[in-house]
Amino acid sequence: MQIKAEEISQIIKGQIKDYETKVDLSETGTVISVGDGIARVHGVENCMAMELLEFSGGILGLALNLESDNVGCAVLGNVSGIKEGDIVKRTGKIAEVPVGPEMEGRVVDGVGFPIDGQGPLNAKHFSKMEVLAPGVIARKGVHEP
Repeated sequence: MQIKAEEISQIIKGQIKDYETKVDLSETGTVISVGDGIARVHGVENCMAMELLEFSGGILGLALNLESDNVGCAVLGNVSGIKEGDIVKRTGKIAEVPVGPEMEGRVVDGVGFPIDGQGPLNAKHFSKMEVLAPGVIARKGVHEP
């Protein structure tokens, strides 16, 4: 069997031409403890307060307690699906809930996902979960008992 340099050259050129680089630059961490609906996550140093974190299995969590070496995260789903050592991924999104006429008559969970069996919400507008309330003077007064 004779090795042909031209064939090898064509194979290498084809592989170089078809090469695709896919780099995932997401920041990930590890669950160091979980209990009472709270997961302690290490390794997400740039996490923001009220940021949604995604646990393996698609379970979401809400970053509440930002400490120097870990983040206290309220689990917004089934805690039994999370264990020590699981990978946690930052989403970069501050928690929002759907708002608008699409919400009328619908039943949703604490994160805004429908639980009434009527299909997706198809909301066009979202509002942050935690916003400053208007001051007492800026609010409309009580006009009916």
